[in-house]
This record gives sequence, structure tokens and C-alpha cells, in this order.
Amino acid sequence: MMRPASVGALLAATVLAVAPAAHAQAANNGGWFVPKAAHPEAPAAARPAPRRSVPMAEAPVEDDQAAPNAQQAPPVLPLPPIPNPPTVAKGAAPPAAVIGVINVQAVMQMSSAAQEIQQVLGARRDKLAQAVQREEGAWRGEQQKLQSEARSLTADQIQLRERHLQERRAKDQRDFGNQARIVQEAAQVAFHQIERELEQGNGIIAAVAGAHNMNLVLHAEQVVLHVGEQDITEEVANQLNKTLPHVFIPDEGVDPEQLAKSGKMPTTADEQRAPQGPEQAAPASTPAQPESVLRQHH
Repeated sequence: MMRPASVGALLAATVLAVAPAAHAQAANNGGWFVPKAAHPEAPAAARPAPRRSVPMAEAPVEDDQAAPNAQQAPPVLPLPPIPNPPTVAKGAAPPAAVIGVINVQAVMQMSSAAQEIQQVLGARRDKLAQAVQREEGAWRGEQQKLQSEARSLTADQIQLRERHLQERRAKDQRDFGNQARIVQEAAQVAFHQIERELEQGNGIIAAVAGAHNMNLVLHAEQVVLHVGEQDITEEVANQLNKTLPHVFIPDEGVDPEQLAKSGKMPTTADEQRAPQGPEQAAPASTPAQPESVLRQHH
């Protein structure tokens, strides 16, 4: 199944960057975290005086040592017998390929639904990023305040406030990470509607290709040369905007996973259990048509 190239790059999960505090190793100053010149080198261990070795006759040099780059002969291995393949009866030749070309990324750029997704979820992403920055600044302010007041506090008070800061940072990680997941999954829900509209058996790509008697559609990135009449990108985009001008986007703050558990609409689990819905079954009166092949773009 073809996957639109622009879906995975829509939203990067916004998470709170947590830089762990660097612990100084004063007791074990081995030169790992400071420049070498800042520490005197350890005196070299006294080396024993070299013993005079008795001259020995040189062993003959092996061929693999004399010529390390020389190609070695492959080993002789057993060759078990295998059965002869059976004769395959000749069948009907497949129909001649009528090739179409599509640029999925361009289709997504021209899609009004995709533009709406980027606008709505982009605003949520920016809002979350601003909240992360505000909390990061507030947390660092509390950390600096503790450092400035440390001399007037007892050891127990310092330890208590440090623990509160650590707990606050851990809670921020959980909360902001969960909010970022909700935004990312909302994007998956929204864009998957476009994917299904394009890719299903009776979807837009198959319909446009069938209208031109095309039985093989390739991604434009895979094709070096083609004529303009083979490119169905713009026609697919126009049909997509007519059929699916808008998509369902979960409301802000609504967890898509909880929405799936509510039973209000089908889920991806239903899609996996029934990859071919009843709408894809051809009527009995309609003659069977050769199945279109949509190569997955990697």
C-alpha cells in the first residue's frame, strides 16, 4: 500500500528536553571530563630492562601474511541434491502495461484537507512548544532561586526543595510528552483519512487510473522520463478536493486513543481485521477487471 511521503514529516513530537545535571567527579579525577593539560600526567611505570633475545631462525612467511589482499580460494563444501522443478503449464499473458505516473507529495500539497490539517495541528504544536518554553523558564528560575538561597537553608530544606524540583521536572516530562503524543496521533488520524481516500480499492487513484485505462501507476520519483499525458497528479488532486475537502480532526486535548475506545467510530483495529471492506467487492454483474498495481514508494 502506498504511503504519502509528506505524512510522516508533518509533526515532530514536542517533548520537554531534559538535560540531566552533570555530576562532577572530584574524587576520581581521571581526565575524562577535563582537558588533558589541566592535570599532571601520571608517572610512567618503570619498564623492565629489555632482555637480550637469542637470534632465532625466521619462520617461513605464510601466503596470507605475505599477500593480505590476495583473494583466498573459497572452501569446498557439500552440494546436496535438489529436485528438478516441475513443468509449469503456460497461461494467458498479462495485459500490456498502460503506465501512469503520480506525485503523491504534490497531491498532498494541493489537498485542501491536508492544508487544513497542517494549519490546525500546526497551531496546536506551536502552542505546546510555547508552554514547554514557559515551564522550562519557570523551572530554571526556581533552580536559580534555590542556589541563591542555599546558604540560608538547612541541608534538609535544600534536599526537600531539590526533590520538589525533580518531581516537577518528571511531571513536566509526563504531561508534555502526553500532550505531544495526542497532537501526533491526531495528525495520524487526520492524514490517514486522506490516505484511505486515495488508496482504497475503489479510491481516487484507482478511479482516475481506470478512467485512462491505466493498469500500472508509479511514483514520479521512480520515473526518469514520461510524457505529460501519463501524469495523473493534478487530476487526482482535483478529485480529492471534490470528494474530501475536509477531514475529521480530534478536538484539542481529546486523546485519540480514548476516542477509539469510546466506540463512537471504527478504529484502526477494525481496519486490520477487515482490510477489504464490503465496498470493495465488485458487483456480480460487473466483469472482473485486472487489479491495478500501486507500488509502494520507499
